[in-house]
Amino acid sequence: RDVSIDDGRVVVTITPTYSGCPAMDAIREAIVGSLPECEVAVRTVHSPAWTTDWMSAEGRRKLEEYGIAAPSPAHEARCPRCRAAGARTVSFFGSTACKAMLVCSSCGEPFDLFKEL
Repeated sequence: RDVSIDDGRVVVTITPTYSGCPAMDAIREAIVGSLPECEVAVRTVHSPAWTTDWMSAEGRRKLEEYGIAAPSPAHEARCPRCRAAGARTVSFFGSTACKAMLVCSSCGEPFDLFKEL
């Protein structure tokens, strides 16, 4: 969300996708690890709440390369493997609460859909 310098310390402000996001510790460690020569503080803020509207085109592309369907403006999940539409929802909750588990109606592969928030 923001990066600033305060008394020579790098302050990185982040917002989780939702308040119970299990990846927050890993994200914090990755931020600190990416700046080994700096004193780093990671600050978490919850307001305003994170939204999928903040996802960049590059971020959406990277999710799909990893096998996770990104939310779409048309609200139509496309299989990240074969790009077919019309997937069937298996579970509203996938590997984390911010994702749902779907199965492609074309290639039959299961995949996570990053829910629109």
